[in-house]
Amino acid sequence: MEVYHVIRDLVSLLVVGLLMIWGWRTLNWVWLAPKRLERCLRQQGFAGNTYRFLSGDIKQLSTMGRQTKAKPMPLSDDIGPYLRILNRALAATYYTRIKYEGKMLGKYLNKFNDFQKVHTNPLLNLLVSGLVNLEGDRWSKRRKIINPAFHQDKLKNMLPAFYQSCSDMLSKWEKMVCTEGYSELDVWPYLVDLTRDVISRSAFGSSFEEGKRIFQLLGDQLVLRIKLIQIVYIPGWRFLPTKTNREMIKRREKAIKAREESNEDLLDILVESNIREMEAKNMGMSIEDVIEECKLFYFAGQETTSVLLVWTMVLLARYADWQSKAREEVLHVLGDSKPDVDGLNRLKVVTMILYEVLRLYPSATELGRSVPEEIKLGNLLLPAGTEVSVPILLIHHDKDLWGDDAREFKPERFAEGVSKATKSQVTFLPFGWGPRICIGQNFAMMEAKMAVAMILQHFWFELSPSYAHTPCSMVTLRPQHGAQIILHKLGCN
Repeated sequence: MEVYHVIRDLVSLLVVGLLMIWGWRTLNWVWLAPKRLERCLRQQGFAGNTYRFLSGDIKQLSTMGRQTKAKPMPLSDDIGPYLRILNRALAATYYTRIKYEGKMLGKYLNKFNDFQKVHTNPLLNLLVSGLVNLEGDRWSKRRKIINPAFHQDKLKNMLPAFYQSCSDMLSKWEKMVCTEGYSELDVWPYLVDLTRDVISRSAFGSSFEEGKRIFQLLGDQLVLRIKLIQIVYIPGWRFLPTKTNREMIKRREKAIKAREESNEDLLDILVESNIREMEAKNMGMSIEDVIEECKLFYFAGQETTSVLLVWTMVLLARYADWQSKAREEVLHVLGDSKPDVDGLNRLKVVTMILYEVLRLYPSATELGRSVPEEIKLGNLLLPAGTEVSVPILLIHHDKDLWGDDAREFKPERFAEGVSKATKSQVTFLPFGWGPRICIGQNFAMMEAKMAVAMILQHFWFELSPSYAHTPCSMVTLRPQHGAQIILHKLGCN
């Protein structure tokens, strides 16, 4: 019996000890560590709201967000105040303080191990996973495998897919305007379908109609992600690790190994690059990894380009002189012929316009990063666990960096390229910066040039009186109520 009592007492002590350790760790996680971090930042001059357990600023953010979306803003490109009415003055103060701490933004974005991606909610991995969520060596190895899929030479082979998708959209528009020579429509859903069709064709050798269910689920999940509720449907279902989808990827692998004819789509290039890496170092991706990248292709491949195109059409509809300049260039360089790589690369005015759209209406308005270990940032000491944000929109609209006309549409600022416009500073961040710069930026720019060129070849357009200017940051910067445009067929009175 004595042995039994000794064992019981030891077990009890062990349980109590474990509970105390667990309790201490929980208390430290939910209260002590956040308060220490808050105290450290306050001592360095940062004010802000006090730490609130669980709720934080969510309620206040939600209330302010609803107020912002309740009515359109004036027709202006100074969208910062409209998007960031919560703690606007405080955010500006923080930004001013950081901006002049030694101009270290470029160094900051290059230190991808010191400043890592923010992973605040594991449910977000169901929306976007793969390369975008990896860190350290895993990120480096995955990036090396994926890079060939976005090489400029490979993208040339995807131009026919870009062209066919654009032709399909323009055919629909021409049917609408053929009777009277003009038609009013919301171009936003058409541009969304266009970019979805492009990524379907170029990434997986299929058309949007075949992958329509994927994008329906993706849209559903995007809304649910914003509401932070349980996700029921998982987008990209055809690329999940089911038996059928595993076999689809394995068939691609076998075909490439057997040197059978390649589709030259992104999936083929990805699988081929992965095979080479495995043969050389036995360090390639698993089928699950490939599936993750397929989901990312589908999301990032259409989301960012669709918002770039919609804001480009809105701005060109507002600024008729720049629309005319762009059309003159397109007709001079391309005529009415099918755009090719050489022709697209010669569209300097179109490129200037796209850069200016990306500056005023960046797809992502900020970049979030976390600090895994204590680090000095200029004169600031950032404790481990600090989350920092690169305010892309504030940087792009900063008069000190871009001049007094920073919040105006002036494509001519990019006449001599990005480096000249930014005075070689890290102040233009539509695709991020540093090692983690968006791997698909060349894909997005080529697709956008193709679409804009073909639209200008066939139509001139103006903003409809029914258009409501409501930029809305919903993962990307979207037009909340669409983009109502009046299309006119060229050559019609």
